[in-house]
Amino acid sequence: MSVLQWLGHRLAGYLARPRPGLHVATSRPGLLAATLRKGDVLLVEGTSRFSAAIRTLTQSTWSHAALYIGDALSASRGDDTPLLIEADVNDGVRAVPVERYAQMHTRICRPVGLREEEIDAVLAYAIGRLGQQYDLRNIIDLARYLVRPPPVPERYRRHLLAFGGGEPTSAICSSLIAAAFASIRYPVLPDIEIARSKGEAGREQVREILHIRDSSLYVPRDFDVSPYFAVVKPSLRDFDPHALTWATPPALAAEAGED
Repeated sequence: MSVLQWLGHRLAGYLARPRPGLHVATSRPGLLAATLRKGDVLLVEGTSRFSAAIRTLTQSTWSHAALYIGDALSASRGDDTPLLIEADVNDGVRAVPVERYAQMHTRICRPVGLREEEIDAVLAYAIGRLGQQYDLRNIIDLARYLVRPPPVPERYRRHLLAFGGGEPTSAICSSLIAAAFASIRYPVLPDIEIARSKGEAGREQVREILHIRDSSLYVPRDFDVSPYFAVVKPSLRDFDPHALTWATPPALAAEAGED
């Protein structure tokens, strides 16, 4: 193991250690897994130092992203537990059960308009990366930021750091998923070129040409703000505001003579 790898693993262990804090679950137990569909991106708000750095740098609630693959690995694993694929700072690209994040603040981002075979291709891309390592450059850059933040306004700090080093056998959580969608040419936040040309009768024609951005430049919040992913909220399934049971405020209870 090289010095860089040793340092990266030590830093990863320190940065990824959960800190005391209360997670606010987004949905009731079991509802998250029941709502997810294959190809969905699950965004997570973490509590570790690593998570805090990403949230600050990206000015976002979300510090982690995972791709829902459902039962796509059931044949090889021997069970049908619903799974997510994620890039973890310690274990690299791995498959984890949805229940890992059931008690955390999460958001589901769903790609729109994809055919079943295209979703399968996205899943196959991510599954094919299982076992790859997390990008050490990302870990070291974030550690450097935590030790001594650069003396520039916060809105400019993200531009000073590179999210991932672009190594072909390394990834961070958001770059892995962005690359999976790029493999089928599905946009997340593409660069848009406005092309103008002369059509019939000299009329000007305007076209938008999308360019796939480098996947290493993506962060978790990009799936949230993308115009091509729908935000799905599990708690709205069969929601009826008239069926809610509210606690009676103490003052009103006293007026009504309730114990």
